[in-house]
Amino acid sequence: MLIRKPDDIPSSEITPKAAYLSRRQFLTGAAAAGAALAGGFYLRSNSHDESVVQASGEKLTGITKSKYSSTEKPTSFKDITNYNNYYEFSTDKYEPNGMSKDFRTRPWSLAIDGMVKKRKSLDIDSILKLAPLEERIYRHRCVEGWSMVVPWVGFPLSALIKAADPLPSAKFIAFQTILAPDEMPNQKRDVLAWPYVEGLRMDEAMHPLTILAVGLYDQVLPNVDGAPLRLIVPWKYGFKGIKAIVKVSFADKMPPTTWNVMAPDEYGFYSNVNPTVDHPRWSQATERRIGASLFAPKQPTLMFNGYSDQVASLYSGMDLRKNF
Repeated sequence: MLIRKPDDIPSSEITPKAAYLSRRQFLTGAAAAGAALAGGFYLRSNSHDESVVQASGEKLTGITKSKYSSTEKPTSFKDITNYNNYYEFSTDKYEPNGMSKDFRTRPWSLAIDGMVKKRKSLDIDSILKLAPLEERIYRHRCVEGWSMVVPWVGFPLSALIKAADPLPSAKFIAFQTILAPDEMPNQKRDVLAWPYVEGLRMDEAMHPLTILAVGLYDQVLPNVDGAPLRLIVPWKYGFKGIKAIVKVSFADKMPPTTWNVMAPDEYGFYSNVNPTVDHPRWSQATERRIGASLFAPKQPTLMFNGYSDQVASLYSGMDLRKNF
């Protein structure tokens, strides 16, 4: 049974389909719940204690400014680190910050396998030497209707791909998050199929906008934002940004991805930001910036999240409503 929710419920507070199915829970009294959720969202968004902001304190050096950066004002460090989807820890957007503070990111290794000339494992220090670090200020759009502008620190994914030396027949790259149920409590529950997996077409992965992030602002990436290594593809919805990556695999066929497996009618493999294609449970035409008042007007969602000039050619001739 699917209970439709009125338009005035903030989409950022709507429980994902996979989460409510796995917990066998649903909302009743939608109008009353909507009012309560709206009030709770506003209070929580505007009353954070600065002490809950998770900061590593470890500065990154040798960072250059990227020509690909947005000129928009970045979202505050406080908001970026306090409002997250990180289902390995919690389905609540505010809990992962505190719950992830003791997550161990050292030592850390990344396995490279599949259609490569030589399988290998790289530790995080070796990965950091693959390419110079850049600050990339990117717009981000979540499928649930909220957006941010984030100053990531990272390097092009293409540098890792070149180091992996994949076979010419490799057309896709798959990613896998660490499986650590003792540190990630939701991995002990059937919220999603664990471990979290993602994938890109090879030309998407090689695009200069696609990066692996290792930092935020000028410091080491906080645990809550995917430390020590996460994927950033700014023209796609945020759930494509897989966190805490421990394996990349090269393949000649499209790999499974977590949300596409869990709810294929709602989350496609490509997951490009497309305001003309509604999510089955809400519109994608507008968005709300994190940090703004709940009562501030929403802004129009841009095709490919505003990166059309750079990436639209990747999908020339494709039906973007079918390949969503």
